[in-house]
Amino acid sequence: MKLPSSPLMLLAAGRLSVAASVFSLDSDDEIKKSASILAWDMLQYYHGNESGGTPGILPGPPPAGDYYWWEGGAMWGTLIQYWALTGDSTYNNIIMQAMQFQVGEGQDYMPRNVTASLGNDDQAFWGMAAMLAAENKFPDPPANRPGWLGLAQAVFNTQASPQRHDSTCGGGLRWQIPFTNNGYGYKNSIANGCFFNMAARLARYTGDTKYSDWAEKTWDWVEKTGFIDPKNYAIYDGANVAHQCKDINKVQYSYNNAIFAEGAAFMYNITNGDPMWGDRLDKLINYGLKTFFPHDVAVEISCELNDGCKTDMFTYKGFVHRWYAIITQIAPFTAERILPVLQKSAQAAVAQCTGGANGRQCGLKWADGKYDGRTGVGQEMSVLAAVQSLLIGKARPPVTHDSGGTSAGNPDGGQGDGSVMPNQKTVTAGDRAGASIITILLLGGACGMFGWMSYEASGP
Repeated sequence: MKLPSSPLMLLAAGRLSVAASVFSLDSDDEIKKSASILAWDMLQYYHGNESGGTPGILPGPPPAGDYYWWEGGAMWGTLIQYWALTGDSTYNNIIMQAMQFQVGEGQDYMPRNVTASLGNDDQAFWGMAAMLAAENKFPDPPANRPGWLGLAQAVFNTQASPQRHDSTCGGGLRWQIPFTNNGYGYKNSIANGCFFNMAARLARYTGDTKYSDWAEKTWDWVEKTGFIDPKNYAIYDGANVAHQCKDINKVQYSYNNAIFAEGAAFMYNITNGDPMWGDRLDKLINYGLKTFFPHDVAVEISCELNDGCKTDMFTYKGFVHRWYAIITQIAPFTAERILPVLQKSAQAAVAQCTGGANGRQCGLKWADGKYDGRTGVGQEMSVLAAVQSLLIGKARPPVTHDSGGTSAGNPDGGQGDGSVMPNQKTVTAGDRAGASIITILLLGGACGMFGWMSYEASGP
């Protein structure tokens, strides 16, 4: 697809005025200031820390609000990385409250009030946020609460169970967890990509080869099934179990490329630069930069050009910026190619944040050089991710258990809880009262130590 190039060309040439934007990326201090404003604006959509609210979740799901459960996990992951890159701990207590409140009865990010509409990728976004907390030494929870590493391990264990990895299509995860969900008969790249990503990162953090074995097994299955195109390393969305996964839906989402690329980078790292993983990573990055960063600015090609993006899709470009940035730490040979593109893309992102009543709301169409009139959590989250990722060059790489990691693990977490739990319930007044109690306990402990999408779209 060919993009309208004139706005980008004008922007690159400095002839398109960006004076209306309040954001500057001219220095580390300006980047941090811009990121702090974007983080604040993003959290104006969150009400879980207010009286009567449910910690951790954004308004929804539809029709109660625009957002599904998974997007809360994505937001907390973005803010954990915000803290790690900027040093700003303003939101750490809110993050702590949210991430702990949503762990669920099995402490595996499967709370009963959401399991009826839960996808493997939905659960994984919370698990990956917990993994990020462990890797970045985010303040540990109180001793009577599950540790970040243990939560990531519990999510992994539920997804590695035979109940999830059935024999249809020769293996792999289904998109949805409950058999009653639209999408249960679909196996897709994002569910398996998240699992691959967690496995590679757990392998690096713990040194346990059972995780790297699962990562290799998952990559092989995705490649054998044809979700990864061996000719160009395009990653396609998924296929139906009823057709033995032969009817591949070839729509491409940017975060599929990035989730596999980051996982491949971790595998490259823990194998001491194995040429096989280096080649896989190299091909994914080459394809990703060419396809999803035309003119060096992120574009969600699956929907952006025809105004077909749904709420979930507004987040994808932010994930790509976050995960590509981490790749440059884990596999430094990629930095020379990736970092200049992320810089240009972030500059285009903030240039269009000129909308809304406050004059700084962000839209999705960064490449157009102007605010597109639509904003929300996903748009703010993506621009925040792009901006904060510019600080990656001076950031500490993800730690491991042997390099300073302190997070409490639980290798057996999630065992026996890999199926959807019965007796699903909705959030009640009692839940809200419980939220207040757990908030008080968590914040007190923290202070003592230092915060469905449709079938067609097939994303979390």
